[in-house]
Amino acid sequence: MSEDSDGANQSLDDFWASEDPIFARKELLDIEHIPNEDRIIGRDEEIEDIASCIHPAVRGQSPRNMLIYGKTGTGKSLVAKHVTQSAQEYALQNNTKMGRAYVDCTQKKTETRAIINLARSINNPDKTGISIPQTGLSTDVYYHRFWKILDELYDVAILILDEIDKLKSNEILMQLSRAGEAGKLDSCKVGIIAISNKISFKESLDERVLSSLQDREFIFPPYDANQLREIMRNRQDAFKEGVLTDDVIPLSAAFAAQEHGDARKALDILRNAGELARDQQMERVTEEHVRDAREIADIDRFSQLLDGQPPQIKATVLALSLLAEENPDTDEFSTRDIYEKYQEITSVLDMDTRSQRRMSDRLEEQVFLDILGRTERAGRGYSRGVTHLYYLLEDPDVVQTVILDDSRFSELQEVDL
Repeated sequence: MSEDSDGANQSLDDFWASEDPIFARKELLDIEHIPNEDRIIGRDEEIEDIASCIHPAVRGQSPRNMLIYGKTGTGKSLVAKHVTQSAQEYALQNNTKMGRAYVDCTQKKTETRAIINLARSINNPDKTGISIPQTGLSTDVYYHRFWKILDELYDVAILILDEIDKLKSNEILMQLSRAGEAGKLDSCKVGIIAISNKISFKESLDERVLSSLQDREFIFPPYDANQLREIMRNRQDAFKEGVLTDDVIPLSAAFAAQEHGDARKALDILRNAGELARDQQMERVTEEHVRDAREIADIDRFSQLLDGQPPQIKATVLALSLLAEENPDTDEFSTRDIYEKYQEITSVLDMDTRSQRRMSDRLEEQVFLDILGRTERAGRGYSRGVTHLYYLLEDPDVVQTVILDDSRFSELQEVDL
């Protein structure tokens, strides 16, 4: 082995042995982390409400079903996970076998994928002898195995369906809420916690589902700037002592407060700021790191929203972003204006150009997914129809950074559209 190789190995050894100069407990800033109750700020009433619905379950009785609404980053998933975890621990003391399962419907957008995920997360194949393959079975068979798992392992189960509005159908709510009544379950009782960012979600449910659910509804309000500061101060021990300058937390809170009180974004900004400081080999996290981290958080969030979307969708969203950039004094754009820009993009990329009606359908899909916003303007006089106007929910620069990073769109960087 050469000296260069020895030197490189020694350098790596030193790196592995070194301590993180910025973070002490970085996991406290992770979205999936469920903190102790004293770290959950401004949600005492919501914790009590959800606990009240679950309370019968700790003694093996039927819990109430719930629909929880609120904007992104208002603590819906966090509180649901925290309360159900606490209930599961207490149920054990009462000799109640309680199961809990969580599925993120943005990742599992079909009924079948959601049921597979729930069944796999709550199964113990060593005890049940039941396998849940990722593919290869019909939806009915997956449900049948799921019911058998629940009856064999649990007295009661709490099932959390996060971002339920992202599912392509609401049939899963019907199946889960009617399982006992329909004789699918012999002994296990099921409680559903459905979480949505859309307050109007319930309007999409038909009467059969509403009748079966018999749910309670809770709305989580946005955090204000003071609560966001307190949330971050309660996670400050994620960092080494003295690493954060005094303006880091207030500025992170102020940025998140502008985004409808989004605590998730506040923690994203704080974590990204720390990572920037560490990568730059700085001893402290400063205001400049926070400002740079905000841009990274915006790009990461939008990238996740567009993840897996087909090129036609990206071309449509890109068209709107280019219009917004070219017309900074205009907030909203008509379908016709967007279509003209969309045609330019597809022409340059030699991509199929869909009809204006098809592109309009794509726009509506993105409104549903919270990628775009829409308003309606009623015509006057002889023209009494309704015109749909669309607008970005993200800065045009962020949209273009994400889409142009896709190799299929990279040549647009050299074209003046």
